[in-house]
Amino acid sequence: MGYRNLQQCVADLERRGMLVRIEAPLDPNLEIGAVQRRCYQRGGPALLFTNPVNCRFPLLGNLFGTLERTRFIFRDTLDDIRRLVELKVDPFSLLKHPLDLLKAPCAAWHLLPTFSSRAPVMECRTTLSRLPQLVSWPKDGGAFITLPQVYTENPSKPGFGSSNLGMYRVQISGNNYEPDRQVGLHYQIHRGIGGHHAEAIARGEPLKVNIFVGGPPAMTLAAVMPLPEGMPELSFAGLLGGQRIPMARMEGQLPVLAEADFCIRGLVHPDRTLPEGPFGDHLGYYSLAHEFPYVQVEEVLHRRDAIWPFTTVGRPPQEDTSFGAFIHELTGPLIPTVVAGVKEVHAVDAAGVHPLLLAIASERYVPYAPRRQPQELLTIANAILGQGQLSLAKYLFVAAQEDAPDLHTHDVASFLGHMLERADWRCHLHFQTATTIDTLDYSGSGLNQGSKLVIAVAGPQLRVLGQQVPAGLEFPAGFGGARVCLPGILAIQGPASRQGRGECDASIETFCNFYGERDRFDGFPLIVICDDCDFTADTLNNFLWVTFTRSNPETDLYGIRSLTRGRHWGCQGALVIDARIKPFHAPPLEDDPEVERRIDSLAVKGGPLEGLV
Repeated sequence: MGYRNLQQCVADLERRGMLVRIEAPLDPNLEIGAVQRRCYQRGGPALLFTNPVNCRFPLLGNLFGTLERTRFIFRDTLDDIRRLVELKVDPFSLLKHPLDLLKAPCAAWHLLPTFSSRAPVMECRTTLSRLPQLVSWPKDGGAFITLPQVYTENPSKPGFGSSNLGMYRVQISGNNYEPDRQVGLHYQIHRGIGGHHAEAIARGEPLKVNIFVGGPPAMTLAAVMPLPEGMPELSFAGLLGGQRIPMARMEGQLPVLAEADFCIRGLVHPDRTLPEGPFGDHLGYYSLAHEFPYVQVEEVLHRRDAIWPFTTVGRPPQEDTSFGAFIHELTGPLIPTVVAGVKEVHAVDAAGVHPLLLAIASERYVPYAPRRQPQELLTIANAILGQGQLSLAKYLFVAAQEDAPDLHTHDVASFLGHMLERADWRCHLHFQTATTIDTLDYSGSGLNQGSKLVIAVAGPQLRVLGQQVPAGLEFPAGFGGARVCLPGILAIQGPASRQGRGECDASIETFCNFYGERDRFDGFPLIVICDDCDFTADTLNNFLWVTFTRSNPETDLYGIRSLTRGRHWGCQGALVIDARIKPFHAPPLEDDPEVERRIDSLAVKGGPLEGLV
């Protein structure tokens, strides 16, 4: 049942033709990451780099590169997990399938880890500088661990029951870190480690940290799972892996994942930080250098046959897209049990996940009213924004289930069309200002700071959406060029932004005032001002990425014939989103041309990368 360690997984995938060894010498500095990204885009196999430059450890990439391969890796336990999820959603299902009750305790037994005093990961020791120095993007601040499993326990209540396992970014070289002694620990807001760190600071003591790399694939996935408060990730890893997770006790130290490939042990001292970053991140931009905690490293352990698993992140879709899709398959049915009235929730990967959240929910507050209005939807929207990492959403679009029972959030184009057919911008816009947003989102007023917008729509169709640029459309000075992104959505090219952080832009106000009563956007309730209308409208993913990663609702939303009633803002004409790159935004990710040419040379017929990139 499941894989006990990474070596078993690699051997099985290779035997089944799902993994390819690459023996050509490739550099962990930019080259290996670029190969992995290009192989992912082709839907290619897992890759084992056996001869990395200046490194004795093989690197494993693209392990979860397709949803099909991810399902295959966990094939032995998916039915058990689905059965437990079904019992949570519908306990009466046992009346239909009573034998399932006999199987559930067997799976539940795997929730408890085992403990011993010896472990393969404790066989060898090394240093940080001898680990693979993986650099994914040209402007990264150093080498990073991209699939870390960071293990901590509550200092006040130590033990497995209070543990947290999270995938928090770890920088192992560069910047001002003391070589071989310090690693950066970048954790975003609303992460489980934050509570443990806060408790250690309150006690005036260091926080013990173990950073695992490799081991059972179930541990990697568990580290990114949005689990309910109080459920240890080790328990879920045991459930997903089909066996109890073996841990090794160390006197006076945190337990170590016995089958891990590597373990970095150390301490995070109270109130000590160092600059971490930049790092090319999953929104498609660099997260810049900021002060973050760091781990004072005490030792680096590894098993004799250690393999270094990695991924590279960047503008979606990337390998972590498969993580998200697989997690949704497992947890999607639970969402209605967490927030009453919710049918579906979809964090849109192409928009960077947290910037855009789509939801379908019930609107039952006044079922006898002649016309449905968004009322219960707003209550549900507030509940969604109070749930774990969903609280980091920047734009939340909520539609009423009763208006279109067959509507689904994963059909993004149809969902947006449904919303825009019914949107009344005079009353359907609901802002939260001066609040928290995703740490990686640089569109706001500062690090972790920005705003949110809930668009809740219910009721009958109000308009037919336009599908062609309006004939004879004129533009104010500096603006020009228009393309249809989707029915009802127009991308218009604007001048380069000079907007300051936290400010609105007078040029967009001028754009809106230019039309005034001459509103020429009938059928287009949404206008996106962008730097390149051809690029923005070329694909759905381009539209989603540009619009929702480059705008802050508080400062970047405008309207034609805007109005304010009391403190409620809206507009009678088209809603305008300024989605241009602002001077304070982080730079977008770009490949290194020289590295790309070298990879191309290795991908020719007969070359070591033929058919992979």
